[in-house]
Amino acid sequence: MRGVDLTPYRRSAIGFDRLFDMLEASARQAQTENYPPFNLERLSENHYRITIAVAGFSSAEIEITAQQNLLLVKGKKEDAAPTGAFLHLGIAARSFERRFELADFVRVEEARLADGLLTIDLIREVPEAMKPKTVEIKTGAPAVVETQPA
Repeated sequence: MRGVDLTPYRRSAIGFDRLFDMLEASARQAQTENYPPFNLERLSENHYRITIAVAGFSSAEIEITAQQNLLLVKGKKEDAAPTGAFLHLGIAARSFERRFELADFVRVEEARLADGLLTIDLIREVPEAMKPKTVEIKTGAPAVVETQPA
């Protein structure tokens, strides 16, 4: 997979450095990282779910850290040699680290582990002060504002 060159956009878009850095980092990460597999779902306008296949991991072996604009999921497996005479060893049981960039005002609501699937529910809560507001339109002449000489 080839990377996308964002240089032309960087020259003309001011203040979007974080977005471009995030896109480039995501493209690099996608090329090298495919374990463990995961799904991203949009459940409603402000609710999201990440489902990660973590077969063989217990809840004690998984750590979830939510920081500002970053969700970090780590699975730590001790390097124990498998016992027994395996004819095929296809279930991956190696340590992993998955990073998810979160938009502003997105927070982790809860995480659950069941049947080898880790589900992390996210919710976006935009503060009232930042939500769009309808402005009332009044009729008549505008109010006169008197200015005082300086």
